[in-house]
Amino acid sequence: MSASSYIHGINPDEQQRLFILNEILNQRCLEKIKIKPGERILDVGSGLGLMTALFAGLAGPEGYCLGIERSPEQLQKSGTLFRQGLSFREGDALRLPLTPDEVESFDLVHARFILEHLPEPQKAIREMKRALKPGGRIFLADDDHQAMILFPEPEGFQQLWTAYTDSFVEVGNDPFIGRKLPSLLMSAGFTDVRNDTAFFGDVAGSLTFEMFVKNLTEVISTARNVMMENNLIPQAAYDSAMASLSAWAKLPHATALYPLCLATGNKPLISK
Repeated sequence: MSASSYIHGINPDEQQRLFILNEILNQRCLEKIKIKPGERILDVGSGLGLMTALFAGLAGPEGYCLGIERSPEQLQKSGTLFRQGLSFREGDALRLPLTPDEVESFDLVHARFILEHLPEPQKAIREMKRALKPGGRIFLADDDHQAMILFPEPEGFQQLWTAYTDSFVEVGNDPFIGRKLPSLLMSAGFTDVRNDTAFFGDVAGSLTFEMFVKNLTEVISTARNVMMENNLIPQAAYDSAMASLSAWAKLPHATALYPLCLATGNKPLISK
């Protein structure tokens, strides 16, 4: 396919999954981002707006945070969040809807789980760079699906997970964008590029393990139709692997390891 699409959909179940995802990951990512009071922040692909609202709170009364989201359904949810210095706007990451006075006005641009779903991630990064002040910083967070490890591995999980990652390719997405983030930033002219990870694994018995399992099973389920339509995995193998995954989640020593890929960089003070 020449164009990509968001494989998980935007129905209420998906919005609930995204809420759970935010509950698990937001604080882990915030520790890495280090928001400064008074910063102007642009959150590209703000989704339900939960992380965006946290940004605005940390930036404080002198700061400002704008969330850009292309889904009206997601924006409707984020519109229920009220905080000083927080606003949301409908728009596309490939053509950010910025006013002339907003161009080169932001101290920080953030994007998480969005580049993997775009047909032209480099174009989106150039748009983010356009929004940044000279010397401003960018913070990207995205998946590299090859990094998922479950122990002990559920029977059939490798076949299921391979079919899931292949389903991204079928709809024009990139399931391995995480490893490419530093290269994308360097190609866009950012300096001081660094990479890092935020832990997105879990272990049975933790307070968040059930939420992790729910997110994992639901994110696979949302791609089921693409898997079936493109013959990526037989129906019987899919059902068997999902049953094995459910049984794995009940093990007292079930362990999941998954690093969310992060990359940061600075916009040069002098444009090249």
